[in-house]
Amino acid sequence: MFGQRTLDNGTREATGSFRIIGHYGGYRKMYSFGFTCLVYHATTLFCKRNFNYRNDALGKTVGQMVGAARSARQNIVEASSRAATSKEQELRQLDVAKGSLDELAGDYEVFLVDAGEAPWSQSDERYQTVKALKLDAFDATDDLDHEFGEYILAMRRRCAEWLENEDPLVAANAILITIRRAAAFLKGQMDKTADAFLEEGGFTERMSRARIAARDEKARANHGDTPKCPRCGRNLRKMVARKGRNAGNEFWGCSGYPECDFTRNV
Repeated sequence: MFGQRTLDNGTREATGSFRIIGHYGGYRKMYSFGFTCLVYHATTLFCKRNFNYRNDALGKTVGQMVGAARSARQNIVEASSRAATSKEQELRQLDVAKGSLDELAGDYEVFLVDAGEAPWSQSDERYQTVKALKLDAFDATDDLDHEFGEYILAMRRRCAEWLENEDPLVAANAILITIRRAAAFLKGQMDKTADAFLEEGGFTERMSRARIAARDEKARANHGDTPKCPRCGRNLRKMVARKGRNAGNEFWGCSGYPECDFTRNV
């Protein structure tokens, strides 16, 4: 009934009728993460080229932009790790990542307006070209760090004509468009995470179901199949009253407690 399986990130988790530790890792396969990585690397290069002690003497603009790009990337990583035990925390981290991308988009909008140019219109051919840029699917192997590094370098070369263009106006527009794409992928990911929470419940609920399942499995091994609860259909568990006038006596209690409080004398 219970066993283990290997995950994309090389770790192992328990499996069974009820999973306690949920799925986690695999963030490198997400397009939201791939595009966010491109945004981060393009932003660090953009800041090196376009800001200096004259127009950003205290380094606040560079720090804010690079910090927002890094926050988006790293919060996706943390959300993937949190997915194992808390859908709520996973959603929070994804929301922080999306917020960081939105913040960074604002910086690029300001840069363009300060330069006297509005962001490209969606009807602009350049806008459509950048929006059509695609990422290859990343296939996980046993050498994840190296393989993903090679993958991102290849994707950077593919998009460099736009995202790393030496013309700051071209680069700012292209990065802005890519930020919007990454944020859209993140929004879809958040919706799926919320749906998974509604279907599977949280960590505490999974722990409770797994413990009940383990007890039922042990009871069947020791005593054969147990009776079914006439109210809800779950297995009954043989228990011993700890207090009251029946203290010390055995009784059948529903394994669905506290949702179902059916009891019956043995």
